Amino acid sequence: MKYLSIAFILLVSVVGLYAQGFPAGQDNRVALVIGNASYLSGPLKNTVNDARAMAMALESSGFDVLLRENVRNQNDMKKAVRDFGLRLKTGGTALFYYSGHGMQVGGFNYLIPTQAVMNIEQEIEYEALDVGFVLAYMESAKSSVNIVILDACRNNPFARTFRDTKQGLSTMVAPMGTLIAYSTSPGSIASDGDDDYGLYTQELLGQVQHPGLKVEDVFKNVRARVLTRSNGKQTPWESSSLVGDFYFHPLDVLATSSVATVQGFEPGEVKSQPTLNKTR
Repeated sequence: MKYLSIAFILLVSVVGLYAQGFPAGQDNRVALVIGNASYLSGPLKNTVNDARAMAMALESSGFDVLLRENVRNQNDMKKAVRDFGLRLKTGGTALFYYSGHGMQVGGFNYLIPTQAVMNIEQEIEYEALDVGFVLAYMESAKSSVNIVILDACRNNPFARTFRDTKQGLSTMVAPMGTLIAYSTSPGSIASDGDDDYGLYTQELLGQVQHPGLKVEDVFKNVRARVLTRSNGKQTPWESSSLVGDFYFHPLDVLATSSVATVQGFEPGEVKSQPTLNKTR
């Protein structure tokens, strides 16, 4: 069984680090991370672990992280997004990560709270969170970089009772300056993983810690590794309208003595469970 181990060495204050090393605007980094697992229908094994590990990795990359676990209903999902939106700043970086059940209905993508009850597909807009709600807050904040990561393409527990539901998620049109990453190709299903972490997020955790990688290269490397490990059954997918370059860990930051070093990340390697202040 593999786990994730993270050791922090803080040599200066985080404020000093990011003011010196990140491109203009990218020092204002805010992330909302949601992991839903304890579903009434179709509980998941790895999604909360995925969210905790991703939150820790993003903190090491300079993000102010809001972590939410097992969000029960649509109102609580929207509240988390509103809390996130209020922290966003013009010209900064906004990142949303979700691990849990998701589905497409009528061409829209929805993220499912753990206590959602849906007997007909028309209920989904009243029970689940439309991803467009997240994009609306990003667009309103006029963030220079927006990143949406959706590890939400597991088997849909409501598919049998819905007429119009297709597998996986559908592609979305996002605001300028946005990258949307999916754990698998549109209309396909992703693996929840055989260990304590999902295949996609496990690979992503390794790549985001590599210094000097542009965000596009991070996801390209993830795609190659997931394709290999899944024997071609799972193909991570992105759509992007990013204009400038974005790095989770720029080289000029890590080359100076003003650095927060994260140890223990290797591509695809997860060693132990991190801990992080969180809100359930």
